[in-house]
Amino acid sequence: MEIASKGQLRLAFLRWAIVTVPFILLLGFASGRLFPSGDENPWYQMLVKPEATPPGWAFPAAWTALYVLLGLALAMIVNARGSRLRRPALILFAVQMAANLAWSPLFFGYHQVSAALLLIVVIFVLALATTFVFARIRKGAAWLMAPYLAWLCFAGILNYQIDRLNPNAETLVPGSSTSQMSV
Repeated sequence: MEIASKGQLRLAFLRWAIVTVPFILLLGFASGRLFPSGDENPWYQMLVKPEATPPGWAFPAAWTALYVLLGLALAMIVNARGSRLRRPALILFAVQMAANLAWSPLFFGYHQVSAALLLIVVIFVLALATTFVFARIRKGAAWLMAPYLAWLCFAGILNYQIDRLNPNAETLVPGSSTSQMSV
């Protein structure tokens, strides 16, 4: 059995990263586009937001960076072929990613602020478990998950505050704009 050199391992990692990073970015983009989010969403604009809410441009910038890091972490684990924990790690990652992708439609599309808060807690627990399993395979992959965990905490706090500031958020309906056309 031939042992791969560090150069071969890096090359294999890069090959996987070329696939995993765009794939995770595409999933995140698709989830965010199912329903308008942030400043593009009239319902969201109606909500009272906490003072700590970042400007609208910060969310896509942060999520892009986080999805790149998640894609790199995933590539490291996919490339860890000899690890007996690889399969459970990939399953955990996929489950937490599916939960992550469900948040935007739940919050922005279905206006379920309380349910979205509960989902963030679930995502955090799954992401934390994923991080611990990643650490047993590749410490670097676990470190790449750390900013995501921090952002989930921040997002959870924002979601909680929005829920508290808008107890009737689920029932808010933005005014419909109608235009009259001359015939």
